[in-house]
Amino acid sequence: MHAGGLLSRGLSLNILTEDELREIHHATLEVLDRTGVIVEDERAMERFADAGARVDPATKRVRIPPHLVEDALRSAPSKVVLAGRDPKHDLVLEGTRVHFTNFSEGVKINDLYTGENRTPVKKDLVETARVIDYLDEVDFCEKALGAHDVNQDVVPLHNAEAYLTNTTKHCAFGPGNGRLLNRILEMAGAIVGGVKKLWERPIVSFTTCPVSPLTLIRECCEIIMESARNGVTCNILSMAMAGGTAPVSLAGALVTHNAEILSGITLSQLTRRGAPVIYGSSTTAMDLKRALATVGTPECALINAAVVRLARYYNLPSYVAGG
Repeated sequence: MHAGGLLSRGLSLNILTEDELREIHHATLEVLDRTGVIVEDERAMERFADAGARVDPATKRVRIPPHLVEDALRSAPSKVVLAGRDPKHDLVLEGTRVHFTNFSEGVKINDLYTGENRTPVKKDLVETARVIDYLDEVDFCEKALGAHDVNQDVVPLHNAEAYLTNTTKHCAFGPGNGRLLNRILEMAGAIVGGVKKLWERPIVSFTTCPVSPLTLIRECCEIIMESARNGVTCNILSMAMAGGTAPVSLAGALVTHNAEILSGITLSQLTRRGAPVIYGSSTTAMDLKRALATVGTPECALINAAVVRLARYYNLPSYVAGG
């Protein structure tokens, strides 16, 4: 399916003009150059410094010059392939192609047999993976739940094992940190015939979130860099909240969101040019009365539409959540 293309078919919600997109881009470059981002990982700071960014080790603030950001945008691929364990589920992300996935990170589940609303266990992950595998409407698989009956220090490995062995679709995980990411790659490699085979058939991808406002925490940096080194896709996803961790206006929130994503993409491309990335968003507005994130609201839909326009402006595949 296609959406937003000049194809005389599909849905299009182009709420930003080309001039407005350029304004947001230029404002983002100014923020990254003058304000910068906090980078908590020493190796990531070194990578930025070696490339010409201005790094203050005492405050961990990294100011990224515009040419580094724009060079990273040029080298990031416009086409990403998410391979399924079964090739019939392979997905191509590019242009105006549209795919759907389940939402992730559920913290409670309604027990199918007792009706109890309870904390999920690993068996629930196995069952949800099989449901996702069955549903034609769901194109790839995100971890819907997290197992709470296992050692929480290595819970990403249990989550990955539950999904990788119970779906034939592509799997996307939040691996926790770089060390666990590499263990998950070993698991996926055992399925496809070796970790090197993942370069040909990447059946897993990873998601990581900068912390708003404007912070690349250590785990986020590790996941971005390890994904790039291993040639697997990293979905760099901001969760800025307009009125909370970002300016209340749509334009201001988009600049903060954009700065966080572009700093992550720059780190990815400084690690390995051409590393596959997805321009991700779970950015929304904060309910100023209840101090909660608003999901499934008109504000969230407008932000999602604007984010997709920004991703297309950069010729990158995008992911939006909560619409």
